Amino acid sequence: MTALIVEKAGPHATVQDSGRTGVRHLGLTQGGALDWLAQHWANWMLGNALDAAVVEVTLGGLHLECQGEGWLALAGADLGATLDDQPLQVWRPFKVAAGQKVRFASPRLGARAYLAFPGGVQAPLVAGSCATVQREGVGGLDGRGDALRAGDRLACNAEPTAVRAVPAARIPDLLGPARLELILGAQAGGFTGQSLFDAFNRAWTVDARSDRMGLRLTGEPLHYTGPGLISEGIPLGAVQVPPDGQPIILLNDRQTIGGYPRLGALSPLAVARLAQCLPGETVHLWPQVAYAAQARHRQVNVGSA
Repeated sequence: MTALIVEKAGPHATVQDSGRTGVRHLGLTQGGALDWLAQHWANWMLGNALDAAVVEVTLGGLHLECQGEGWLALAGADLGATLDDQPLQVWRPFKVAAGQKVRFASPRLGARAYLAFPGGVQAPLVAGSCATVQREGVGGLDGRGDALRAGDRLACNAEPTAVRAVPAARIPDLLGPARLELILGAQAGGFTGQSLFDAFNRAWTVDARSDRMGLRLTGEPLHYTGPGLISEGIPLGAVQVPPDGQPIILLNDRQTIGGYPRLGALSPLAVARLAQCLPGETVHLWPQVAYAAQARHRQVNVGSA
């Protein structure tokens, strides 16, 4: 058995799997790993089911002490992770022994790292998932939606069925401004022509007022002149535009319904890339048709050469 004790918990370290499905009619949101691609690769390195529970570490600050010997895997952002003060490579598995310490410092590249355990982190299921949603008080180690805290014990009772690194050619590129493909929605025609031009031909800046519910962008305000709207279901990656004209991209912990006009929605791959953007970084929106985004998504086959 591999077990780690939380010595120090950063403010945003949580247990996440692939989230809840079929429950939004009950008012429960999706939850789950924001960078699902990094989560899948972290699990693949140990032979886990791709949707197994992992620890999502946002911006660093998490300190863990190992209580046993075993394998772990790390994917996603480079948060300056170390094992007994020796740097850990991202996108690789690593072996730990009792008494060793795993620590995450601060972002060097990207915002969120994913730590996988053989068989996945053990946590109770709530509505079919252990994904932590703090606002709704569901998921996590205790089932009540709490982020990790000092003294928590992370454990698994499985052996890895594989120990392998992610091929270099398959590691997502987190350098440079993110280019986020967006599928236009039915309300796009309600924005002025100038706004549509600005949306896709000007850079946007990630605002510090962002969390797992939504990520705010700042830039040239967008103007909606279409009819008033009735609240409707909100998909993952929806780009809603409130009256101030500054887009909000809704993420895994989003509300289930909303009434602001929407420019469209990011593709799942774009959501994963956006999850690694830090406040102050520049992003670009890239208009795309649904079938082309679907084709790109099908090409991403975690584990293939």
